[in-house]
Amino acid sequence: RVAYDRAKVVVGLAKACEKRPVSLEQIEIIVDGIEHDLAGSGRREVPTEAIGEMVMNRLRGVDDVAYVRFASVYRSFKSVEEFLTLLRSLQAEKGDGE
Repeated sequence: RVAYDRAKVVVGLAKACEKRPVSLEQIEIIVDGIEHDLAGSGRREVPTEAIGEMVMNRLRGVDDVAYVRFASVYRSFKSVEEFLTLLRSLQAEKGDGE
């Protein structure tokens, strides 16, 4: 068990968003939303994996490159194929068939 650490979430997002058009304000909004969802869930404990998924889901709507960066670290891809699978799913989601 590890206590929730807002700063750790912000730092992880900031690294993924480095040199991307994502402001610190947008990162704070993402983290605020995650915390709001966590508080509203009524759960006393939330697995780290669930928080990581929440970050990825929110980041996906903000910046695709930052999303891929975060996902590649968070999911610890073991192969190029895993990375390509993520890219293909993102591409299909965006409706870009190329």
